Amino acid sequence: MKDIPLGFTTGRVIQRTDWAEHLFSLTVQVPANAYPSPAFIAGQFSKLALLNQQDEWVRRAYSMVNKPTLQDDQLLLEFLIIEIPQGQLTPHLGHLQIGDDIYVGTQPSGFMTLEEVPTNTKDLWMLSTGTGIGPFLSILEETKSCQNFEHLVLVHAVRTQAELVYKEKIIELMKAYQGKLRYVPIVSRETVKGALQGRIPSVLESGQLAAAAHVPLTKEHSFFYLCGNPNMVHDTRDTLEAMGYKKHLRREAGQFSFENYW
Repeated sequence: MKDIPLGFTTGRVIQRTDWAEHLFSLTVQVPANAYPSPAFIAGQFSKLALLNQQDEWVRRAYSMVNKPTLQDDQLLLEFLIIEIPQGQLTPHLGHLQIGDDIYVGTQPSGFMTLEEVPTNTKDLWMLSTGTGIGPFLSILEETKSCQNFEHLVLVHAVRTQAELVYKEKIIELMKAYQGKLRYVPIVSRETVKGALQGRIPSVLESGQLAAAAHVPLTKEHSFFYLCGNPNMVHDTRDTLEAMGYKKHLRREAGQFSFENYW
C-alpha cells in the first residue's frame, strides 16, 4: 500500500444510497482530529482519493451534502456522486460498499458559503444541476443562519425524475423553514407533474422560474449561487448578465456567484 497523500486521511464508508443508475451517495466516517475546527463550512468541498489499477492516486473534488456533523470522535461527511463510466475515479467509487476504506482530503475549501452572500440579500436562489445540489443541501441544513433571508429557492435541474434526489430531506427542510424555502424541480427529458421542463437559463429568462417559485427577481435583493454542469453555469451566467445582474466579487458586490471545481 502506497503512503496516503499529504493532506488526506483514511475514511470508512458507513452508508450508501443508490438513487438511480450510476447515481449514489456515500456517507464517510473520518477521524475528527484530522480536521480543523470547524471541520468545514456548509457549501464547501473536499477531495476524495483512491488508488487506480496502475497503483496511482486519483483525486477529485466533491461537495459535502451535510453540514459538519460529529459522532463521538468521528466526523461524518456525505457526498453525492455520479458514476462516469469512462472516468478515472468514479467507477472505483461506484464499487465502494459499507465498510470499505476511502481517502478524504483534510483541507476543505470553497467560497460558495453563506458568509459570502451580500448582506442586502433577501432572496437566495440556489440553481443546480445533477450532483450540484449537494452544497445547497449542506447550506440549507444551517437553518439558524438561513433564517436571515426572506426566501430560499432551491432549483434542481435533471434529465429524469429518478434523478431528483433527497426528496425526503427536502420535505423536512421545507417543514423546518415554514414556507420560506421554495423547491423548484426541472426535468428535461420527461414530463413530470409539478416540475418545470427545459434548462435553467431558459426558464430563468422567460420568467417561468420566478413564477414557479412565487418569488420575484430584483437586482436589489436577489442573489444567485450556481452549481453543476459547466455548460449550465456558463449559460446561466450569460443569461443573468443579459438580465442586468453582475458577478459577485469580494471587492465589488454583485448578484451571482459560482464555484469552479469541475
